[in-house]
Amino acid sequence: MADVAPNKILLEIVTPRGRALSETVDEVTAPSVAGEFGVMPGHLPLLAALQTGIVSFRTGGETKRVAVGTGFAEAGSNKLLILTDEYTERDKIDPVIVRKELAEVQAQITKAEAAPLVMEGKATPELERRNDLIRKENWLAAQLELYGDPPPPTMRPFETYGPPVTPDENGEEGAPAGAGAGGDRPKAEK
Repeated sequence: MADVAPNKILLEIVTPRGRALSETVDEVTAPSVAGEFGVMPGHLPLLAALQTGIVSFRTGGETKRVAVGTGFAEAGSNKLLILTDEYTERDKIDPVIVRKELAEVQAQITKAEAAPLVMEGKATPELERRNDLIRKENWLAAQLELYGDPPPPTMRPFETYGPPVTPDENGEEGAPAGAGAGGDRPKAEK
């Protein structure tokens, strides 16, 4: 590793295809699953899970932004390493193609949400397919945000936790609210 000045950070972004970015910067901001975080020289060690979004970094008076997918970040006093499946820069984005793909993915999500996601206490293949589509939707939306033309926000309140569970007539966990027989979420193990 090259020596980094004490008042700088070595920012490296690595994808399965190799090193996507390696720059010496003054500060970095990245999207974690717990919210956005920043790293400046002298930062304490940090390990964070990343969500799809925008990484911005400043060198002098110039700020640059790139889009990254889910992954992990490891920070130290003078280095931030980001491991991610996806990476792109603004000049590599064609907003027309991305918007078309986003519309197709959103139509597929609508179809996937109509199918039962859990049957007899087990996840159906549609659950993983829907989750993959949502990850793809988030990646496409991040690209459009980086380009400067973000899509309207999409609320998917059941994306992580599923619909709230309503008690059955015995006061025990029943089917999710608004779900028919079989529900979308398995009952709790006793």
